[in-house]
Amino acid sequence: MRFSTIAAAASTLALASSTLLGAQQAASAGAADPIPSLVEQLDLERYKATIKGLTQFGDRRQGTDRNRAALDWIEAQLKSYGCTNTERVTYEFNPPAAPPRPQAAPAGAGRPLATPRAGAGGSRPRGIRARTGVNNDSLAQPDARLRALNAQPSVPGQRQSVFCTKVGTTRPDEMYIVGGHMDGIGWGEAANDDGSGTAVVMELARVFSRPGVTTERSIRFALWNNEETGLNGARAYVEQRHPLQGKESPAGSGKYPEPTWLGMIQHDMMLFDHGMPLADGTLPREQRPEADVNVEFQSNSKMAEQSAKLAWLFHSANEKYATDYPATVGPHMTNTDSGPFQDLIAAISLRENERGAHVGNGWDPHWHQPTDRYDSFSDKDFRLGLNAAQTTLGALGLLTGVKVAR
Repeated sequence: MRFSTIAAAASTLALASSTLLGAQQAASAGAADPIPSLVEQLDLERYKATIKGLTQFGDRRQGTDRNRAALDWIEAQLKSYGCTNTERVTYEFNPPAAPPRPQAAPAGAGRPLATPRAGAGGSRPRGIRARTGVNNDSLAQPDARLRALNAQPSVPGQRQSVFCTKVGTTRPDEMYIVGGHMDGIGWGEAANDDGSGTAVVMELARVFSRPGVTTERSIRFALWNNEETGLNGARAYVEQRHPLQGKESPAGSGKYPEPTWLGMIQHDMMLFDHGMPLADGTLPREQRPEADVNVEFQSNSKMAEQSAKLAWLFHSANEKYATDYPATVGPHMTNTDSGPFQDLIAAISLRENERGAHVGNGWDPHWHQPTDRYDSFSDKDFRLGLNAAQTTLGALGLLTGVKVAR
């Protein structure tokens, strides 16, 4: 890591720590920190149940009935939590016809690919690498029920993403956007990619919507569509709503349909951190003891300094409020729905591994595969996702000025 990067990281960590210090000083002056009581509302079994609920719709591939049914289910759940002001972003997705492509080999075919790879830092691959790719072969899914559920192909046309908003009490004109993508691919259940991130967002919406919970600033809980086709849902949101920021409507109403964006926090693949592939190309069966929540920003974005500051604040919030797994900060955010925001506002992504150096080189054998199913993951895996939710809840509570009525 270059000296300038180290210096910037140290500076932003100091700023993040000062935010936490202010909360601690307030507590010592007699004002109890409300965040631990909210973190306690995040329950492992509830988190697992939300992921399980999403998997009833198979891989939720965009442009299918199962995707639309999942979107309706997510909206109904948000309303049941009390986040009732749900809205949808509607857009068209009409990709050019793709040439015929050969069927992919079944998951794991062609392994082992055990290639030592030297590399110094950055997002370049290191150590043992395993094959990755997208499974497009229905017969690679041994479960006949799941094969039938995922059989309908995607068709071009109208698409939607759904969101709801926690409206701030004193600064309703400012907000943080918290996102995850609800679509998936691969002929599995998209339990991890990205049922795990969608469930984090939904659980945060549930906790922040509890009676007696208020925030000074607004929070938007967004479930994007079409991430797997090129971040199209998030891009549509940015294109349609970026110009509307901070405009009161109707004038004098105190209502802001699109509050000014202060930051965007994405959650994408939260469960599987078993380490690098073994020499035979397989992965360790158990979550590694040194598993962590990766918080990434993009160092070459126009808002890199602000994004780094946000990432380090999340690192500090993890130390204070998460129960099991630590956080690490990395400068190579890529290929997720925070991308369309990264040159406009502070934008970060929480995930199970570094996207470039780890996931892209085979550290998660379920990525886009038929094995991305609920029953492929253990409680240790699910707890990593829960710790990401604890981290985001803690950071958002600090950033938005959360209060809990006693």
